Amino acid sequence: MGQVSHLYDLFQPKHYQIYLDINREKKTFTGVTKISGNASQKEIALHQKFLNILDVKVNGNSTDFKFDDNSETVSFNVPNTGDLDLEVSYSAKLTDSMMGIYPSYYEVDGVKKQLIGTQFETTFARQAFPSIDEPVAKATFDLAIKFDEHEGETVLSNMPEVKNGVHYFDTTVRMSTYLVAFAFGELQSKLTETKSGVKIGVFSTKAHAKKELDFALDIAKRSIEFYEDYYQTPYPLPHSWQLALPDFSAGAMENWGLVTYREAYLLLNPDNTSLDTKRIVATVIAHELAHQWFGDLVTMKWWDDLWLNESFANMMEYVAIDALQPDWNIWELFQTSEAPQALQRDATDGVQSVHVEVKDPAEIDSLFDPAIVYAKGSRLLVMVRALIGDEALRSGLKAYFKSHKYNNAVGSDLWKALGEASNLDIGSIMNSWLEQPGYPVLNVNIKNGHLVVEQNQFFIGEGKEVDRLWQVPLHADFAQAPKLLTQKELDLGDYQELRKAADKPLRFNVGNTSHVVVNYSPELLEDILVNSQNLTHIDKLQLLQDLRLLADSGLTSYSKVIPLLKEFSNSDSAIVNETLYSIVNNLKFFVTPYSTDETNLKKFVNTLSADQVQRLSWLPKDTDSNDDQLVRPLVLNAALYAENPSAESEAHEIFTQNQDKLLSLSSDIRALVLQNEVKNYNSSQLFESLLEDYRKTSDSSYKQDILFALTSTKNADQIQQIVSYFEDADTIKPQDLRTWYFRTLSNNLGEQAAWDWIRNEWQWLEDTVGGDMEFTSYITVTARALHTESRLVEFKKFFEPKLNTPGLTREIIMDTKVIESRVAMIERERDHVNAAISNILD
Repeated sequence: MGQVSHLYDLFQPKHYQIYLDINREKKTFTGVTKISGNASQKEIALHQKFLNILDVKVNGNSTDFKFDDNSETVSFNVPNTGDLDLEVSYSAKLTDSMMGIYPSYYEVDGVKKQLIGTQFETTFARQAFPSIDEPVAKATFDLAIKFDEHEGETVLSNMPEVKNGVHYFDTTVRMSTYLVAFAFGELQSKLTETKSGVKIGVFSTKAHAKKELDFALDIAKRSIEFYEDYYQTPYPLPHSWQLALPDFSAGAMENWGLVTYREAYLLLNPDNTSLDTKRIVATVIAHELAHQWFGDLVTMKWWDDLWLNESFANMMEYVAIDALQPDWNIWELFQTSEAPQALQRDATDGVQSVHVEVKDPAEIDSLFDPAIVYAKGSRLLVMVRALIGDEALRSGLKAYFKSHKYNNAVGSDLWKALGEASNLDIGSIMNSWLEQPGYPVLNVNIKNGHLVVEQNQFFIGEGKEVDRLWQVPLHADFAQAPKLLTQKELDLGDYQELRKAADKPLRFNVGNTSHVVVNYSPELLEDILVNSQNLTHIDKLQLLQDLRLLADSGLTSYSKVIPLLKEFSNSDSAIVNETLYSIVNNLKFFVTPYSTDETNLKKFVNTLSADQVQRLSWLPKDTDSNDDQLVRPLVLNAALYAENPSAESEAHEIFTQNQDKLLSLSSDIRALVLQNEVKNYNSSQLFESLLEDYRKTSDSSYKQDILFALTSTKNADQIQQIVSYFEDADTIKPQDLRTWYFRTLSNNLGEQAAWDWIRNEWQWLEDTVGGDMEFTSYITVTARALHTESRLVEFKKFFEPKLNTPGLTREIIMDTKVIESRVAMIERERDHVNAAISNILD
């Protein structure tokens, strides 16, 4: 396919007047959109999708027009180039697709209600109004909304309302179409104001207790204040509203001035929410508010630079929360979420690069690969920050915003600003990471008495080496190593002299900020392990994480990693435990259910977790550190997997004592208590009671805990019952379906039912969430669970006929390789892994 054509080349809008008349009862709306702008040619086009266009006027005169559904356009002739005024009248339908203008459904006191909201990223604004729906086509907007209004309802948009009746909103600043947003319905709110006078508000339906808005209000206020100071650039709008939508496909969306969220990522019960959930909610809010500058004030020119928005906001969420809540050690969360996610995905041959050329608009949504555009991209920016320092980063960003505010930019614009601030050629360094996929493994060896480091592309599974080179910040712990490795191989000199001068083991990527895996020779690794008492928590995480990836790739063996687990199992660090138990979870692939090997693995996991369970016990204590709060569910989950009798009976006792007040049971352990009950003390009464709680509760954390428990059932009839609810939106909202599906698929006893469902109901799934940026992730999570040769054959048989479907091609190719590499790993490692576990138990 040739280069994608841009409608902006034909017509450049300057200002929109959008009038919408929305009828919720009939699920329809009519609209009149007036656009003033400049025509470069006499035949121009506007984007539209699902709009029934009634009339097109050019400078007040009706004109003929034609549709092209494939390109989602309406085209027509204009009498002259230069300035002109367009007016388009149309009608359309509200949909339940969570895109465009759509209703969210919820209940208050048993009464069903709906809230109207919008989602216009990536290319869904054209479902609400005709436009040049491309990021570069920035304009100002006047929005007016009329609807079948009831007393006490609230209407929100990017700007303040200036006139009601028909609700008119103030003219926006210059912005992209995908950032326009509005919502209306019965809402409650809490408001405050920043030091600079920006109004901050959090809004939700009245299905929630009002105190659930407090946490978000505090984080939003302090985030805006932090960014104004950090960027040295004022927030440019009069308000920043945060709105929780009951139905929302993504996690959140950075609409300028009206940020929308899935309820689970904005609202929380201040009296009973785990620290882990608080950290996640806080980082989501900080991510979206980082976008108000990076993405909204300055926007990518085209979707191939999507990373420019998302990678940066993904890094800044940690920078912000680290400043706002230093006691949370939020960068540790980065090390256990973004880093391993990026390293795992980016090691599969065929993965997209961070910067991807987009030729077909149908590919845009498939670019939102969270492991690459968000996780890897932010990891690369953390690498830049570590290289140039925070002062240069801030100085460069201030210049970047000043040069490009209310306009668009490309990646080279950012590197230019950061390079000038740091006196480094950031562009050439970063191009080696952004323009090519994958990353290197640093093989560190002693050759002829010399320490030698060599970079090769790292693959999990089969991969074709094509001599890629990266400019790698080495971050070595000894002075003789250079800042950057720019060649294939580097001789660092006599090893014994280097080791004696350093007086400590020689290590690379200290701090784990470079996007690499380090593969030490046995002698060098042994030196590090013998001196492990001197390693920081992040050092230990990195060591375990790299060894896991090297084992996945075949460069080492899980059988060699297993003996190290006991050594780290009594660490009081949450990130060390989380990394350790991620390896334990991988070990489950090597055992057959109900076999002797599985029994041995469970015994081994019991030995890993027993001391920690005794130290922490089930119930949280006032003296718990933050790490204790985060470690407790990890080790209790391990004890339950190990079928530790005292852990199971204690969890059952806690359930028995709290079965009439489960919502108030500590959120740190509630999911595990419920899961234990469903797995080991199940009954139809328990199952139905939890299912009813799931339908009725508005507490997102409790809903997630029930989901976790119910999908763990061993009862075949209950598994079929769960699958039967996959298409029942009154029980399982489409936004939550993927998690239900994945959890059921990951249950050995539910795998067949879930796998059958997605193959039989693919068309329904495509019809329901098919245009959504989350759609391809159903393939991703399927590949995450399947791990046998027979399932690989079935996966290929089902998905290979869909290879030419726009937006699915790369995902199918990638995930086929993911399953292939896992099947090969299991075949290669199974006997060695099970022997290693057996030897430890002996």
